[in-house]
Amino acid sequence: MADYGRELQFGYFLTPTAADPAAVLRSGILCDELGFDLIGVQDHPYQRRFLDAWTLLSVLGARTTRVALFPDVASLPLRTPAMLAKAAASLDVLTGGRVELGLGAGAFWDAIAAMGGPRRTPGEAVGALTDAIEVLRLMWSDERAVSHDGEFYSLAGVHPGPAPAHPIGIWIGGYKPRMLRLVGVQADGWLPSLGYIDHKGIAEASARIDDAAGEAGREPSAIRRILNINGKAETAELVRLCAGLAVEHGIDTFVLDAADDDELRRLAGEVIPAIRRQVAENRGGAAAL
Repeated sequence: MADYGRELQFGYFLTPTAADPAAVLRSGILCDELGFDLIGVQDHPYQRRFLDAWTLLSVLGARTTRVALFPDVASLPLRTPAMLAKAAASLDVLTGGRVELGLGAGAFWDAIAAMGGPRRTPGEAVGALTDAIEVLRLMWSDERAVSHDGEFYSLAGVHPGPAPAHPIGIWIGGYKPRMLRLVGVQADGWLPSLGYIDHKGIAEASARIDDAAGEAGREPSAIRRILNINGKAETAELVRLCAGLAVEHGIDTFVLDAADDDELRRLAGEVIPAIRRQVAENRGGAAAL
């Protein structure tokens, strides 16, 4: 069992379809009104059917008042970390501290290369991501000028700013051992997707993260565990799934999918309260043992 006891949060995985942008914005605004904690937007710039993730997040930031916003996950090979840091910090300031940063090493390399991005081996992708985290943190620092001589990214006396309105979390989407070690050593959260990983995989990956965090002198419970759950499910099934993942595997944030706005209302009105109740009951029972 690996329940870290963190307060649960719930998000919506908003598909940035360009065919009906008004509907996309309407769903994002509805999430804010219904009390969702986060909105995650996938970042596939090479997908012609999708709006640009950062542009959509920016518009949503102007149309909402409380919900947190994050790319789920940003495509690092097509977004250099210094500019990504600037964009995230700027939106965080403009929204009053409502931005987090999901970050990925890259996928769909043919499509990335077609847009002029680099084609990296798995090892190079992890190295670039490691480098990028250093750059992001330097660009968010209060130093007057920062430099970084990395293998993939560098800074040469650049003046950081603006500073984010709050400490932006860096949540890494990854599954392999080197990526999981990176999460434990350097990141603020782990952001996998159910379907790419199962319950056994989550338990094994979380243990790797905890081991790496402990070796680095970090408290494993300080690392958030955010899980994308795509696809519809009946209320009882989704409640059992999420409650089990929270108490048995330490998942503290669930980013859920919905077919339409009525489904969003069902999630907010029925499913999420039921998950919270079940987790509270399970935790109370565990504490009594």
